[in-house]
Amino acid sequence: MPEGHVIHRLAARLNDEFRGAPLAASSPQGRFDASLIDAHPLIRAQAQGKHLFLEFAHVVVHIHLGLIGSLRFEPAEDIWGQIRLRLVPDGGEGTVAANLRGPQTCAYLSGAEVAAILERSGEDPLDSDSDPDALWARVHRSKRTIGSLMMDQSYFAGVGNIYRAEPLFRQRISPFTPGRALDRAEFDALWEDLVELMRYGFEHGRIDTVRDEHSPEAMGRAPRKDDHGGEVYVYRRAGQPCYVCGDEIALRKVEGRNLFWCPTCQRD
Repeated sequence: MPEGHVIHRLAARLNDEFRGAPLAASSPQGRFDASLIDAHPLIRAQAQGKHLFLEFAHVVVHIHLGLIGSLRFEPAEDIWGQIRLRLVPDGGEGTVAANLRGPQTCAYLSGAEVAAILERSGEDPLDSDSDPDALWARVHRSKRTIGSLMMDQSYFAGVGNIYRAEPLFRQRISPFTPGRALDRAEFDALWEDLVELMRYGFEHGRIDTVRDEHSPEAMGRAPRKDDHGGEVYVYRRAGQPCYVCGDEIALRKVEGRNLFWCPTCQRD
């Protein structure tokens, strides 16, 4: 499932390249009624956590990519695969199309329904209006582990498995620490790290979490090869040596998701 920085990047590009003139909207797959937005201009695209909202004058399209969905910007002449929603700027004369495939959700919502989703959403590290004080109050009351809370979109909006594992490692916090056992300094450092790492992901389009002293160049090691790209400390590195202490990175299935951590650097 894409992490929140990906959704914010999609919203930013839609705002940059698809607003203004009416869009040509269609559903080559035939599973979405695009007629309601065809020939209408996009007012704005908004990201909140892992939700993407496309706002038109009379309706909002809600998109959630889920585990396998994608929204790709491709040459307008390329039409392939099962495209749920296809948007072409400049009334269909644009050279690039936004093609949505395999989403968990692609549906029209009313303003009230959008507001309800936003109300349920947690604090988004990429949203300048997020309230970390409010989030701290909730985390500090919870008996759940911080590793569990960080995957709960009603707490940390937009955070996925990578952005859970990496900041916890960088701050030397065990993922099994109850929220109420964190002190405010630990929480603040964790939140600030999340903001920094996700901003980097938004700006560069990739996830890199290792500090300079642990880069391949500094350590004389080969660069990481992984579909997710980027250099990381623990994510998908189970059984490999920790870049800091040398002990093995651990893996455990928790609440149906793989959890990666270093038992030495992140002691309970």
